[in-house]
Amino acid sequence: MPRERLSVVVTRRLPDPVETRLKELFDVRLRDDDTPMSRADLIEALRDADVLVPTITDTIDAGLLGQAGDRLKLIANYGAGVDHIDVATARQRGILVSNTPGVLTDDTADMTMALILAVTRRIPEGLALMQKGEWAGWAPTALLGGRIAGRRLGILGMGRIGQAVARRAQAFGMQIHYHNRRRLRPETEDRYEATYWESLDQMVTRMDVISINCPSTPSTYHLMNARRLKLLKKTAVIVNTSRGEVIDENALTRMLRADEIAGAGLDVYENGTDVNPRLRAMENVVLLPHMGSATVEGRIEMGEKVIINIKTFQDGHRPPDQVVPAML
Repeated sequence: MPRERLSVVVTRRLPDPVETRLKELFDVRLRDDDTPMSRADLIEALRDADVLVPTITDTIDAGLLGQAGDRLKLIANYGAGVDHIDVATARQRGILVSNTPGVLTDDTADMTMALILAVTRRIPEGLALMQKGEWAGWAPTALLGGRIAGRRLGILGMGRIGQAVARRAQAFGMQIHYHNRRRLRPETEDRYEATYWESLDQMVTRMDVISINCPSTPSTYHLMNARRLKLLKKTAVIVNTSRGEVIDENALTRMLRADEIAGAGLDVYENGTDVNPRLRAMENVVLLPHMGSATVEGRIEMGEKVIINIKTFQDGHRPPDQVVPAML
């Protein structure tokens, strides 16, 4: 007798190949549009499903989990970060949580370098000039940016993505520096010719570019606060493709407006889509709509990991990407 298929609820639209495969394997409920589920819809899904597939736009908190049905046994997150899920409460209720680590490393590192170049070479300003039809021709002093070769890059968070950024920046001739919870092995440091700074304060004081690549945890909230941002050189640039709340966005905005920092490239924001309007008005700030992982290849690979996690769970085994306390 064939085994009953798992009931799977997906909270957002996913790439077509991923949705097709989900339909082949499971009793799946997909979204007709690409808007986030309401809290009421999430509660209904948690009550009816064996597996929930949320994204970063879904807040799965203790209150929500308290209304989950007995059937729910796995939250297979579509994404690497799980700070939007109360993993501890899920575990207490016997609900496993999995994620999709590793697949977005190169995509996010590429976007980090794109932002570094966009800010230092003033690419958006040039693009705007062309789009307005206001370019009058080449001039020796027009839109002068800065060369990144030889600049000191300080990477905050030297995990998978931080190391991928280091590899790219090294090819551009940048000097690699980093701050991390744990120092890397000597052979890894040698690979990137990287200098470790135990003191974040001392590192940021000396850097030309700061790249934020650490996860969002209680200890990284406002890690780049007003006091620490004031340690940056006036010529420094800060780039964030990690989590918005790592930077005190209001303090950053004030310093950019006062010309106390040369520029910023941001793909994530402290308050989600509620971006400080003063940031939008500054020419030395490049803002992107959380595009760091937005490649066809990356999003399909994320879906494949979700499917493997669900299928492994269905077969009675621990999902390969189960989130465990050591990861939090």
